[in-house]
Amino acid sequence: MNEQVASVEDFGLDPERVKLLLDRVRQDVDDGLLPAAQVALARNGKVAVLETYGEARHDSLICIFSATKAIVSAATWLLIQDGELAEDECVADIIPEFASHGKDKVTVQQLLTHTAGFPHAPFGPLQWHSKAETLARFAQWRLNWVPGSRVEYHPSSSMWVIAEIIERRGGLPYAEFIRKRVLGPLGLRNLFVGLPEAENQRVLPVEHRGNPMTQDDCKKLGLSAFPETEVTEEALLAFNRPDVRALGMPGAGGFANAHDLALFYQALLHGGLGDVKLWTERTLTGAREIRTGNLADPMFNKAANRGLGIIVSGDASRNLRGFGVTNSAQAFGHNGAGCQLAWADPATGISLAYLTPGHDRNLVHQWQRSMAIGSLAARCAL
Repeated sequence: MNEQVASVEDFGLDPERVKLLLDRVRQDVDDGLLPAAQVALARNGKVAVLETYGEARHDSLICIFSATKAIVSAATWLLIQDGELAEDECVADIIPEFASHGKDKVTVQQLLTHTAGFPHAPFGPLQWHSKAETLARFAQWRLNWVPGSRVEYHPSSSMWVIAEIIERRGGLPYAEFIRKRVLGPLGLRNLFVGLPEAENQRVLPVEHRGNPMTQDDCKKLGLSAFPETEVTEEALLAFNRPDVRALGMPGAGGFANAHDLALFYQALLHGGLGDVKLWTERTLTGAREIRTGNLADPMFNKAANRGLGIIVSGDASRNLRGFGVTNSAQAFGHNGAGCQLAWADPATGISLAYLTPGHDRNLVHQWQRSMAIGSLAARCAL
């Protein structure tokens, strides 16, 4: 047993259960299914377990994709906490250019809960460099359904609008706001939304592994074909480009190591890290309140359980929301494409970060990996 596993009891973690978790993470790298992996468990505001496999080092950075959404959303919680923003505000009152084509009633809350009604709205990331192009694109977007009437995952569109709101209400470019108001104060030097050029040398590039599922594969498992979205191989490989990394795409462009991502979720449990407190307990409790009621995620037809930019594990269907089956109903987080896992469980105080640059083309394998690692991690408390 390695030194870290031998000391985990100081954090109230079970060494044997931690070993089972690490063995499962190592397995996919040893079997050649993934080129590398990082995993971290944190508790009591500190990292208890940090291991890397394959090509990864402890300081390697990996694109966390949609796990970025929780970081950007947590920045909006500060604006709400400070009275600079309200979740029931109409977006058009903040960004008048957004109001066209019936979008004038979309609220900030709907952006954060994927109920805003424009899940497939197009936006080229590098358009962000031109404010005129950005606002013109916002004006072009049309609704697919009435805002608030359903949930459908907005892979990137709604977070571009959130980024603009942060800039208008926070008074800084959104990536700078996140760095100065969130990541910097927390001392998270291995977590970025907007990657500095010098940090590119630490990044493990995205690569795809294995074969995608065929329609026959889906039928054998009793599944309908997975829907096509903007999350394509080409789109994911774009994050190997330094110019895309530097932008810090608000819905998908964060980079981190597992150590700092696990600590970020400790901050969301405790309001901050160490002597630094950013969010009040009232803010954190409010952010974890489910806003989507009984509205179902169309992929699995289960309650979506969306808080303000995060997902709450909830009932026995929590595994379909990206959590292990052993999490508590209060666990919350936001995972990312390719099986990037990031969550915290208030019932145990454990936070998990699992990252890999290897994207398994078989989505069922990804789901099985997520459930296995999440379930083992959630059971690590003594």
